[in-house]
Amino acid sequence: MNITQKAINYLKVLSAETISNAGSGHLGVSLGASSILFALFKDHLNFDVSDTDYLNRDRFVLSAGHASALYYSLLSMFGFDVSLQDLKEFRKLDSKTPGHPELHITEGVEVSTGPLGQGVANAVGMAIAEAVMEERFNTVGFDIINNYTYCFVGDGCLMEGVAQEAVSLAGSLKLNKLILLYDSNEVTIDGSLSLTNKESVGKKFSAMGWNVIRVPKGNSYFFCTNAIARAKKSNKPTIIIFNTTIGIGTEKEGTSAVHSGVMSEKELNEFKQDLKVKESFFIPSDVRELCMATTRRGKLNHEKWNQNLAMYSSTHPELYKSLMAFFDRKKINFDRILRNIAKYDGSSTRKINQHALSELAYQCPQMIGGTADVGPSSLAVIDNAGNFSAGYRRGKNIHFGVREHAMTAITNGIALYEDFITFDSTFLAFSTYALPAMRMRCMMKVPVMSFYTHDSIAVGQDGPSHQPIEQLAQLRAIIGNTVFRPCDYKELVAGYTYSVKDYNPTTFILTRQDIPHIDGTSYEGALCGGYVIQNNSQKPDIILVASGSEVELAVKVAKELKKKFNVNVVSMPSIEIFDKQSNSYKSKIINKDATLVVGIEASNDYKWLKVLGEKGVFFGVENYVGSGSPQDVLNKAGFTVKNIVKFVENKMKSIK
Repeated sequence: MNITQKAINYLKVLSAETISNAGSGHLGVSLGASSILFALFKDHLNFDVSDTDYLNRDRFVLSAGHASALYYSLLSMFGFDVSLQDLKEFRKLDSKTPGHPELHITEGVEVSTGPLGQGVANAVGMAIAEAVMEERFNTVGFDIINNYTYCFVGDGCLMEGVAQEAVSLAGSLKLNKLILLYDSNEVTIDGSLSLTNKESVGKKFSAMGWNVIRVPKGNSYFFCTNAIARAKKSNKPTIIIFNTTIGIGTEKEGTSAVHSGVMSEKELNEFKQDLKVKESFFIPSDVRELCMATTRRGKLNHEKWNQNLAMYSSTHPELYKSLMAFFDRKKINFDRILRNIAKYDGSSTRKINQHALSELAYQCPQMIGGTADVGPSSLAVIDNAGNFSAGYRRGKNIHFGVREHAMTAITNGIALYEDFITFDSTFLAFSTYALPAMRMRCMMKVPVMSFYTHDSIAVGQDGPSHQPIEQLAQLRAIIGNTVFRPCDYKELVAGYTYSVKDYNPTTFILTRQDIPHIDGTSYEGALCGGYVIQNNSQKPDIILVASGSEVELAVKVAKELKKKFNVNVVSMPSIEIFDKQSNSYKSKIINKDATLVVGIEASNDYKWLKVLGEKGVFFGVENYVGSGSPQDVLNKAGFTVKNIVKFVENKMKSIK
C-alpha cells in the first residue's frame, strides 16, 4: 500500500470514528468523498495554517455541510487548529467541531454551511471578489491576486434552486477561478436520485457556460487529483463530476441507509481491519509527514507571495498603496454624504438612497453590489460605476437577474472573501425569497446591506402580491438582523453609519413614494434607533411612534389629536437598535407616564409591542388589500389621519 492510500484509509477511519463517537453524523459522504477532498487538500488547496486569513489563500466552501466530519478530519491531519480531542467532541455543545461547519468557530472554515445549495452561491460571490481584485491589482509579472475558490457539492446541493440560480450567473460571468467538486453518488436520503432527477447535470452545466470534467472513478485519488489540475487550466468555471460510492467500504455502501448511518462497534472494527488500521483516533507519523509536506509548501507559498508583494511595492508603489488602502473603512466621511444628499430631502427614500449609495461608493473602492433585476425601480445602483461582467471586472454594479435567493447568498460570499462593502436589493414583498440567505448572513455576522424598496401597501396598483405586510415581521424575527426604516435622508445615513462603520448586517426598508420634509428628524437620534421628533409635552397623554413612510402620517395625526390631548411623536427607524439603548434613554423617549402609546406601521409586526410597553397598542395592516391607486389602498386599509385619530380617541375613552 502506498503512503497516499494509507493516508486516505486513516482519513476514512478518523471520519467514521468521529461520527461513531458522537452517535450521529453523516457517514456516507464522509467516506465516499474522502479521495476527492484529500486530493484537493494534499495537491491543490493553497493555505497557510500559521495565517489562515492571508489574502491570496484559496477559498474552500463545503456546501454539502453535512460532510463536516470529513472536513474536520482533514483540517486536523493538515495541521489546522483542530486536534484529535476536538474530533472526539464532534457535535458536542461549545466544541470546535459543530454538526455543520460554522464561521468563527473552527479554524479553516470560510463560511457557515448546512442549508444545501447556499454554499454554491457563497462560492460564486468569493469568485466574483477574486475577479474584482485580480483586475484591479495584477500587472505583468505580478499576480498579486491569484487564488481559486473550490466548492464541494452533492446531489442535494444541485437540486436546490439557489444553486441553479448561482451557477447560471457564474457561467455568464465566466468566473474561471471557480471549481465545483461534485460528489455524484446518485443517492439521497429518500433513496435513489432517479426518484426525483433524471437530467444530465453535465449537459446542463455545459449549456450554462461551464467547463465539465467527468471522473468515472471518483473514489480514486489519482483520477481526482488529475481532474482538479485540469480544471485549474480552464477559462470557464468548472464542475468536476466525480462518480462515487456513498459509504464505500461499509455493509450498506451505495444505499440511502448509509447517508446518516452510524456504524456499530462490530462494523467499525471490521471496517478498520479492511483498511489495515488498528489504532483509534490516530494519525501515524508517516501519514502526518505526508500532510505536513503540503502544509509546509503552503507556508512557503505564502512567504513567496509576501516577497513578491514587497517587490510590487517598489515597482508599483501607487498600486501597492491602493491595495493597502482598499478595505479601509475608517476614512469614510459620513458628514459629507449627509451634506451632499440633503438637497434630495422630500424625495422617496429609494431615490435618496441612490444618491447616498453613489456617495459612499465614491469614497469606497471596495464597494460592489446589485439588484435582482429591479435596478430602475429600486434605484439601488451606483452612478457612473459600470456593470460587473465577463468583459469588465471593474464594474461596481452586478446584474444578478431575477435570483433573489442567490443574490443574497452571493453578496454574503463577496463580503466573506475579504472586507468588501456589499449590497443587494429587491422589492420588500420579494424579500421572502432571500430569507434563508439572510438568516445565514446574520448567523455569521456578515455586514451586508440589503435595500428593500416599495415598502408598504402604497405600492397600490400592483395588488396584494406586491404589497408587503408580513415581511417586516419576518425580517425583524431573524436574530442579528437590524431592520432600518428611515423617514428621510438623515435617518438613512444613520443606518449607513451603523452598518458600514460598525460591521452590522442591516436591512433598509425604503419607500417608492415621496415623503415630504419632516421637521425634527435627527441623524444622531436615528443612531439610537428611536427619538422624539415632536416633544410637545414633558407629560404627554399620548405618544405616537412610527417608522419610515408612516412618520409623516403620525405627525399629521398628532396635529389633530393636539386639539384634545398632549401628544408627542417618536420616529423609530430601528426597533433593534432602540432596544439596545439604556433603560433610562428608552424611558425618556417613551414616557411611562403617558396614558397611551400607539405604534403606527403598515405591517402586521407585533414586535412593536415590545418597545411600546404596557400601555402600547399597535395600528397596522391585518389583511391583504386589493389593487388600486396608492391612496385608495391606504384608505381601504385605514391609513388615514381621520381613521387613526378615531382609533386613538376610542382607545383613550376605553382607558378612562
